[in-house]
Amino acid sequence: MSNTFDFNFYKGKKVLVTGHTGFKGSWLCRWLLNLGAEVTGYALESPTEPDLFHLLDIESRMRSVTGDIRDLEKLHQVFAEAQPEIVLHLAAQPIVRESYKNPVYTYETNVMGTVNILEAVRQCRSVKSFLNVTTDKVYRNNEWEWGYRETDELDGYDPYSNSKSCSELVTHSYEKSFLNELGIAVSTARAGNVIGGGDFAADRIVPDCVRAVSKGRKIAVRNPHSTRPYQHVLEPLGAYLMLAGSQYEDASKAGAYNVGPGDDDCITTGELADLFCASWGDEAAWENLYQGGPHEANFLKLDCSKIRSTFGWKPHWQVKEAIAHTVEWYQAWLDGADMAAFTDRQIQEYLKQNV
Repeated sequence: MSNTFDFNFYKGKKVLVTGHTGFKGSWLCRWLLNLGAEVTGYALESPTEPDLFHLLDIESRMRSVTGDIRDLEKLHQVFAEAQPEIVLHLAAQPIVRESYKNPVYTYETNVMGTVNILEAVRQCRSVKSFLNVTTDKVYRNNEWEWGYRETDELDGYDPYSNSKSCSELVTHSYEKSFLNELGIAVSTARAGNVIGGGDFAADRIVPDCVRAVSKGRKIAVRNPHSTRPYQHVLEPLGAYLMLAGSQYEDASKAGAYNVGPGDDDCITTGELADLFCASWGDEAAWENLYQGGPHEANFLKLDCSKIRSTFGWKPHWQVKEAIAHTVEWYQAWLDGADMAAFTDRQIQEYLKQNV
């Protein structure tokens, strides 16, 4: 992970996570709780059925608040009670195709939701470190062959991507206008497409694969030629924890950071489906069901040299390993395994490779 960051930093720290009932949020909270952090979560009810948050039995070990980030008054109340030192903002409407169906809700959640979180941070004296998790899709997409850098233009195309570009701009404004002088370190993290066990969302390639193969059907791949930077969910989560903890101790480390895999792990959706089928076995197969649909970028990758040079960070599971660990998780779940214990083992296995 990093040559220098010690994750035991989080022992006893008060951490508030928005979006804690989602896929990334559930993995993150499980990891934080295992590190001994005092965690408060603020989110809507789990967005899927089944849902990872309850599969991992997290609620009994943390303070879980059901709330909408569009509700500023409730956010103020939760911040006042939790007195967090570190705030990790993951709550969002995260699906591109959904943003075409519900653009107003997407902007309300991803833009005004961010304004509300930042306002709660501004008025809460305990906060020292704030991290806004956005996306690799914040950049104006020129479909070029090289990776986007943190200094490139922010101008997402679709309502989801654009709302996340706006969320970045709101964060930069609050940082310069208020948070710097309050001594609150602020970063944004722009991660690529994440895969891993426990994602049950609609319109995502791995959950679609699992739903199909578990019912003995061929996997329908709607955009097999689009290239994406795929990484296991633990890769960006480790980077988020490192960023928030490092800037807590040294504010000069704060900034905007791309968090993505190496160039070799930028593969097409069809190649990902091939790897998934090979890893799953049991005659798993996919078919090309391209039917047009709303615009999505065809080629997208990140230049992650900034986070590498600043922290010595680099991913440790290549895409083939990431898919293997993901398949193992879902097959264990389908076999009725204790998924909290299984998830903890995957976190430990990941950490062992990062010493």
